[in-house]
Amino acid sequence: MLREVHERDGYPLNWPGHRETWLTPPSLVASWAAELDGRVAGHTGLSRSGPGDAAPGLWSARTGVGADAAAVVNRLFVAPWARGHGIGALLIARAAAEARERRLHPVLDVAASDTAAAALYERLGRRLPATVEQRWGPERKVAVRCCAAAA
Repeated sequence: MLREVHERDGYPLNWPGHRETWLTPPSLVASWAAELDGRVAGHTGLSRSGPGDAAPGLWSARTGVGADAAAVVNRLFVAPWARGHGIGALLIARAAAEARERRLHPVLDVAASDTAAAALYERLGRRLPATVEQRWGPERKVAVRCCAAAA
């Protein structure tokens, strides 16, 4: 499913050599997979803020709360065949609920070129306060829009 998403949407921007490692980074707190009609239809994760994560730092600067109080919703994707069923919204809501249960504030970032994802996040009440350049891989900088749920 991840390959299908990558081929259609270009996500992830950097195709991971080891998909299992990419899906389960060391900072991972929890992850979820969604099913539709008995098939895996989507995925997301929740991670602690790590070096190079812009969204937690921007949220921290705007709120005056330490970046360690943020959790990053990441690795979000929905199979093309399963879109239009609200799966992305459900996965984001589940990750955000888990963050709040852990007394963390959910943040995320999205490639600025991914206008569909940014529109989804805005519809779900995520604020897109800044666009910054972030290093995504050893030789790639990407413009990313950093998002946070309303306080």
